[in-house]
Amino acid sequence: MVIVKKRWIYTAVGAVAGGAIAYFMKDEDNRKQVVDKAKSVKNNFGQKDDLPVEEAGRPEETADHDNAKMVSEGSQFGVQYYNELTEKEREILEKSNS
Repeated sequence: MVIVKKRWIYTAVGAVAGGAIAYFMKDEDNRKQVVDKAKSVKNNFGQKDDLPVEEAGRPEETADHDNAKMVSEGSQFGVQYYNELTEKEREILEKSNS
């Protein structure tokens, strides 16, 4: 019985939210504000120049051919480094808990 009541409440909340959005969006100025805000949010998330992701998917096109070769061969250096680091952290935690 409780599940049915929750479902009814969720449906009612969704219907009220949908009605409020429809009422808000019936004015053209409000629609324009929403579209402009969505575009600004998209632009803010799209411009991340500080991240070194430009070369991530194309190692063969980079200027550093040695690094590209290492990546194409499936280098495990990063994985090994991470595993060693987590192992050291685990040992430190075990010592501090003892």
